[in-house]
Amino acid sequence: MPRRFTAPGAARRPKLLFLVTEDWYFCSHRLPAARAARAAGFDVVVATRVRAHGDRIRDEGFALRPIGWRRRGDGLVGAGRAIAEIARLYRAERPDVVHHIALKSVLFGGIALRRAFPAPESAPMAIDSIMGLGSGFSAASFAARLRRPSLGIALRLAAARERGWVIVQNPEDRDALTTLGIAPRRIVMIRGSGVDCNHFRALPDPEATTVTVALVSRMLRDKGVLDAAAAIRLLRGRGLPVELLLAGPTDPDNRGSLAAERLISLGSADHGVEWLGPVVDVRAVWRRAAIAVLPSTYGEGVPKALLEAAACARPIVASDVAGCREVVRPGDNGILVPPRDVKGLADAIAALACDPVRRRAMGRAGRALVERDFGEDTVARETLALYESALREKAVR
Repeated sequence: MPRRFTAPGAARRPKLLFLVTEDWYFCSHRLPAARAARAAGFDVVVATRVRAHGDRIRDEGFALRPIGWRRRGDGLVGAGRAIAEIARLYRAERPDVVHHIALKSVLFGGIALRRAFPAPESAPMAIDSIMGLGSGFSAASFAARLRRPSLGIALRLAAARERGWVIVQNPEDRDALTTLGIAPRRIVMIRGSGVDCNHFRALPDPEATTVTVALVSRMLRDKGVLDAAAAIRLLRGRGLPVELLLAGPTDPDNRGSLAAERLISLGSADHGVEWLGPVVDVRAVWRRAAIAVLPSTYGEGVPKALLEAAACARPIVASDVAGCREVVRPGDNGILVPPRDVKGLADAIAALACDPVRRRAMGRAGRALVERDFGEDTVARETLALYESALREKAVR
């Protein structure tokens, strides 16, 4: 039974407010932490853009506050409007703790906190979760290099406060934030959002002549979707019986999203690629697929899709980038390859496709790793400890 909290200086239940860009992301990545907080005595409020998952959030018993923003494309006027809306929400709700989820929420929420509560001693305690610094900090394009200094300044202004914490998911992001001026004592590493090991159980290796490889993610260029398809074409050209499942939605709010028409064209029988679209239960993918791939070209946080694949006892081929390195132990539960290296990706897939004994051994190792280090109960417990620390610190200021 978790310890039950009360708000500082009062007998009322403390209030925890999550600020998240999308309702689906809260449901897929933050439900366990929110449930744990509620069980520990918090009233939980979720502020997000409400689309298809609003009813699910309400059915959980959480208060839902719609925010009129998008993950991309707000523009200066839209950004200012969203920040003002969040500041009004903070003043109205007066939470004890706010948890900003992902980079945009950290930036907008941090600025809104300063506007809503000019006196720091009256402000809620803030916890900022960086779910991977992503292409804004790692992309090599000229435009990305131009944006990077201003993005760093904005992040420093939003998150470099004297009180509160910044959660990162991997050492590379921790080091990057330290370089930006975030106090190391305020940076906490919690690796990923966790995975339900009872829901995602180890699955037997599929029995099929053709070895199926799966990439589960949003259909973005930066996730390596085109590289994965090219690797499969290369292997089929060598005569290797492999096929690729692409499981996930397009993302029109993301500049790197592939159009549905492009994905359908990839799925011709000659290419050995099938786009499944959005998948409700990803376990069905891992019943078909023997190998998981994620040839991402930028730093991830800790990819939940890879944790779920490992929990299902699937070996992984992924890019050697931040986040993926947290999940893949080379030679143990998978293989890391340089990003954008189609031949290297193809060779790694071939090595596993041609060796079912090695595949199964890596799958068992991945399952053991997830059970040991990445269970959602572990992540929820570590996050709840931060909420408790935030309440204690708020009580003494």
